[in-house]
Amino acid sequence: MNEITQIRKLSLWIFFIPLVAINFCLFISQNPHLLENTFFTVDHIGRSGFSIPYLDGSLSISRASRTFPQYLIFKPAMIITAIMLYYYWANNCNLVNKLNQTNINHKFKTFGVLSAVLLAVHSVFLGIKFDIQIYKLFRRVVLLLFIVFEIIAQGILVYHFFKIKKKLEDLINKKVLIFKAILVSVLAAVAILSVPILVNKGNTHFKHALEWNYFVGVILFYLFTRFLWKRTT
Repeated sequence: MNEITQIRKLSLWIFFIPLVAINFCLFISQNPHLLENTFFTVDHIGRSGFSIPYLDGSLSISRASRTFPQYLIFKPAMIITAIMLYYYWANNCNLVNKLNQTNINHKFKTFGVLSAVLLAVHSVFLGIKFDIQIYKLFRRVVLLLFIVFEIIAQGILVYHFFKIKKKLEDLINKKVLIFKAILVSVLAAVAILSVPILVNKGNTHFKHALEWNYFVGVILFYLFTRFLWKRTT
């Protein structure tokens, strides 16, 4: 099926592009001397010492990515990822419809496309400074809704695959489908359990470490997708 071929290709790019982008921004942030006295001199806000934010939460993804020149990498990477996310969810919707012989705009596509739009919006506005409280709230709400819609879309899609598992017997690796279900469950549980900490002030390092690891967890879903579908001819 053409949809499966497209999904396998898209899922790999959706995993690697944002992963490489955020870690490249982190590398630049920690090694500003490499670009000193060039047009790409790193903004002082975007500089940091060596650390492993996945473990110590020393800085946020936003701080590592929102200033010049890091945003030249981060913004295009996230916008490209958002575009691929749209096609990923559209192809999954077409595939499920083909297997079920239906023509429905499934909820997972709706939430998936909304998450892609929100990722693009967040990327565009990242680093733009407005000293307006409602603007800061807007950015946080956009980022929060991106995460919520993404997890909902992933969860509904996995649920759909379990429902039509017999039709997929020759097309998927059932163990990977179980891994995807476990991953989405863990992401949802972590999100819910972290709410009390996230809404309170303090715990900055924990919040930053959670941000880095959670982001990788969300895109790990797409790496699993690459191994879920068997190669088709």
